Amino acid sequence: MHFLPEKIDDYIVEHSQQEPQLLQELNRETWQKVLNPRMLSGAFQGRVLAMISKLVHPKTILEIGTYTGYSAICLAEGLSKNGKIITLDKNEELETLQNKYFEKSGYRDQIVQKVGNALDIIPEINETFDLVFIDADKSNYVNYFHQIIDKMNSGGIILSDNVLWSGKIVEPLDAKDKDTKVLLEYNKLLNTDKRVETVLLPIRDGLTVSRVI
Repeated sequence: MHFLPEKIDDYIVEHSQQEPQLLQELNRETWQKVLNPRMLSGAFQGRVLAMISKLVHPKTILEIGTYTGYSAICLAEGLSKNGKIITLDKNEELETLQNKYFEKSGYRDQIVQKVGNALDIIPEINETFDLVFIDADKSNYVNYFHQIIDKMNSGGIILSDNVLWSGKIVEPLDAKDKDTKVLLEYNKLLNTDKRVETVLLPIRDGLTVSRVI
């Protein structure tokens, strides 16, 4: 979803760092072989994720929603020398494709994959995090926040994807639309919870950057 005029959006993409070759290959293979390829972070947002990770230079990253591994590789670009990223996904069928590109990326030893329900896995992780990326089922965004907030290091960053939800967050709410309802609650939570300070960026489908105080 693009909220800017097409010409402006094209100009922004043209004047930002270009997608690395490996990620171009993963992007292409995802569109060729995997259902719902629009779930992919994509070239421009991937560069945004990589830049934020490089600025934070995290020792520990948690990613909720691996999909085909594109965003995990982007986030891994900013890891400190002995850092690691723990990435969670419930779809075990994607592990082969993930591993293919994790091996090629050079970050294989720093990426820890866990398969299952994130709400069950997160409480069992005995780590604190410098950076968290939430990009999974929207109906659990609020639940994810409450599970991770006490595991965040001071000054840590929480990134939340799809928070504009194709513009549905400013349209009349369909009572049956649980995802939009939860995203409205989540966006309000991030803007009012005293433990974080937040800016919502109109990047693609909306990306929130929240800093833990």
